[in-house]
Amino acid sequence: MTLRQAQDDMALRQAQDDKVCLRLDGVSKRFGSLSVLDDVSITIRTGERCGIIGPNGAGKSTLFNIIAGELPLSRGSVRFLGNDVTRVSAHTRARRGMARTFQTTTLFPRLTVIENLVLALQAHSAERFTMLVPRSRYRARDHEARALLERVGLGPRADALVDALGYGEKRQIEILLALAQRPKLLLLDEPTAGLAPSDASLVTEMLKREHAGLTMVLIEHDMGVVFDVVERLTVLHYGRVVADGPVEAIRADANVQEIYLGGKV
Repeated sequence: MTLRQAQDDMALRQAQDDKVCLRLDGVSKRFGSLSVLDDVSITIRTGERCGIIGPNGAGKSTLFNIIAGELPLSRGSVRFLGNDVTRVSAHTRARRGMARTFQTTTLFPRLTVIENLVLALQAHSAERFTMLVPRSRYRARDHEARALLERVGLGPRADALVDALGYGEKRQIEILLALAQRPKLLLLDEPTAGLAPSDASLVTEMLKREHAGLTMVLIEHDMGVVFDVVERLTVLHYGRVVADGPVEAIRADANVQEIYLGGKV
């Protein structure tokens, strides 16, 4: 291979990497003799909205924790925005643009909604190093937080204590906290878990409407939500990828219907 060919090949690989947000190669995880994930490889392009589904025990939460850096893998690699982050800590991945939500809310219950959002906005700025300064000094952050709330129809709840919110409202605020970090990749761990249908619908519409172009990976048991929000699905079964592709192709996959969807979609 000539020098020019090598340079062209390198430029092509770089262009391909620029279009990839997250790449998992051969990710495996064992707990002693128990294999939870086995050779999982997934490539998620920038701006893509993907769902990871599978029956209980398929390894979805373990995979999410590995992606977020909260759990070390046994074998394989994780690349984020073209960089190997396999051994990088969770907080460093967050600083680089990876945000996640959890199945249970992690809000500060004795603070107001606006105070929770302002803290999230400050956490990713130089202001996080400034201690014991009145919130009134951060009017720009206050306005930004209120604008986020107005966009999802929660403006009137800005000054309410989180403890006083309904569960559906708390889930929306949880997602807003993640979006306030201006992430390049948003990991959503069952965002509608435990919600009434009306609240689940609000969260679904929020995910569909907000931040178009944001790369999103979603774990969710409510298949209605999954089919409504994402454009591509990866199916795990016993820790292995058994199907991966566009939503409609997965809906029609007989193997997926058999092992996960009860024979019908």
